[in-house]
Amino acid sequence: MKYRYLVLLVGALLALINLSMAFAQEFPPAPVITDEGGPAVVRGSVTYTNLFFSAGVGEPLIILEDQAGFVDRNKYFVMPIESQVIGHITSDFYTSPFTYDLSLPIVPQGSLRDVDQDGDQDTGVMILAVAFWENIWGDPYLEERDLQGGGWSTAYASTRINQDPSAEGEVIGGKYIVYAPADGQGFPNGFGEDGKLFTADDPIVTLPAGYTVVDMDADPFTFDRPREAVIDLIEGEEAQLDDFSALELPEAFDAMIEMMRREYAFTELKRVDWDALHAQFRPRFEEAAASGDSTAYLLALRDFIRAIPDGHHQIPLVGPLFQMFQEEVAGGLGMAIREVDDGRIITNFILPEGPAAMAGIELGAEILSLNGQPIQTAIRETIPWSAPFSAKHVLRLQQLRYVIRFPLGTTVEVGYRNPGQTEAQTVELTTIEESASFNFSSFNVGLTDTELPLEYRLLPSGYLYVKIYSFFDNNRLSILLWERMIQTLNDQELPGLIIDMRQNGGGSGFLSNQMAAYFFNEPLAVGNTGTYDEERGEFFFDPRGMREFYLPPAELRYNGPVAVLVGPNCASACEFFSYAMSLKDRAAIVGQYPTAGLGGSQKAFTMPGGVVLQFSVGRTVDADGNIIIEGTGVVPTVRVPVNEETLFSQEDPVLQAAVNFLDDN
Repeated sequence: MKYRYLVLLVGALLALINLSMAFAQEFPPAPVITDEGGPAVVRGSVTYTNLFFSAGVGEPLIILEDQAGFVDRNKYFVMPIESQVIGHITSDFYTSPFTYDLSLPIVPQGSLRDVDQDGDQDTGVMILAVAFWENIWGDPYLEERDLQGGGWSTAYASTRINQDPSAEGEVIGGKYIVYAPADGQGFPNGFGEDGKLFTADDPIVTLPAGYTVVDMDADPFTFDRPREAVIDLIEGEEAQLDDFSALELPEAFDAMIEMMRREYAFTELKRVDWDALHAQFRPRFEEAAASGDSTAYLLALRDFIRAIPDGHHQIPLVGPLFQMFQEEVAGGLGMAIREVDDGRIITNFILPEGPAAMAGIELGAEILSLNGQPIQTAIRETIPWSAPFSAKHVLRLQQLRYVIRFPLGTTVEVGYRNPGQTEAQTVELTTIEESASFNFSSFNVGLTDTELPLEYRLLPSGYLYVKIYSFFDNNRLSILLWERMIQTLNDQELPGLIIDMRQNGGGSGFLSNQMAAYFFNEPLAVGNTGTYDEERGEFFFDPRGMREFYLPPAELRYNGPVAVLVGPNCASACEFFSYAMSLKDRAAIVGQYPTAGLGGSQKAFTMPGGVVLQFSVGRTVDADGNIIIEGTGVVPTVRVPVNEETLFSQEDPVLQAAVNFLDDN
């Protein structure tokens, strides 16, 4: 009997061995093109057309990116630091294309994932991509803030991504570097019927131990193990610059307006009638094309852009436009004007020995008319060269600036009343070549282009004052200066902080939000941004795209009182920062006017003649889904009046109002 049981046992063991061998042979081996033992070095190039790609980048990185986040479909996956292998950028990063090389470690430290879909738990493989990132915070490795919350690259990586927002970053091509700790680990050699990777219907092959380059642009995938691999990074369609420059003028106009019709973020908010705009402007493009008149083309393009009230939509002053601008604003009257709260228009600058001064017009004189028109009518009918604008208060301020600019030698009749007088007077002035009055009324008055991204000093009041000039400068430098300032606040136990945002033209919205996070102790939801989804035919807001604070270490947070100074030259990312600081009443918002009202994220494109334009494609909303900033700006909670007292003050009235607020609170 015992021999019979032994025979049965041997038979059972043989059956298990055969079954095990059958499972082991279930997946065929991957056909390898070149087998030199697997890559030790990866080289490649990165071509970019996006105008914003290198803006503000101070510490660019090429890294080996752990793709476990994509395998798990976890957009909050933060690549472990030990998995990050940093490459070398081997040419000028700021010139496209740039090149890189990356030495692969003998044994990578990425996350293992079993992706053979057989239901058994195997060792699995490490799935890696090569990707571009920027390091802003901390040491050279990427943390949660650098990764903007986590996930995987959707552009400038060795993978190709489905760019429809609702596709949620699905990989549809490109190249992976896959590391198998041992022979026989399974990996897909195609996307399967569902067109998705790492799902149940994937066809599977087995990989040899070590590194294998998987090319997912082939069908089926190809597998290669050269000693040196060449992997270029992919910009991605959504990041690329749309280029209509090779089209004839009418066709380029058609392409532009159809793109805007689909993708412009604020069509309903601003009641833009695209059909009416097409009917109005296409004949002008046709005429310019027929005559070969480049000036007529640029004027048609300028006037079309002006017809959409969005301050992000600016046409560069190129060629004849620049010449026209110079001619039309060259002549000044030697005065600047402002509107005070009671509705009067008064002079707030008089150039000594200028035409206005020589005619007897004094500082503070009320301007009543220009060339026989009531001053209010003249202002209202003025179209500034800096148009268009998102907010009415910005338009009004620019109209006040441009209404008194004319060509040189123009005779202008001015009706006015000097301070203390009851009767109006009328004089004829002839414009002269003077820029002093024009510069005085500029939003950028006093800037030299030599400023650091932010500069700070201690005020006599004991408060620390910091002026943030840009979120478009060197991002790494900005954070180093910012954290040094926070340390100063805390180390010296200063009683309050005043943040001056009045001459900050914007830049990185993500950077601005995360700089605001230094004043909070909870990861507050800030809002979301929706973009047009081609497949859905509407704007899509990914719920996992909610912007939130990624908090710095506790010792780098400031919990004292804060006042934020704003004005009409605080635009775009500057407004996101100011809005974030208004949440939970964290800071007083102090100013005479709201911010610029530029609440959309931008997309650039090229028109014939090499004219580069941009338009708003991202619709920014708050945490409850309401459109914010666009058209309204961030409104001061402490409003400083506009009157003779503040206009002619020897101090900065907005700064003084902030000091007074902090003193009282």
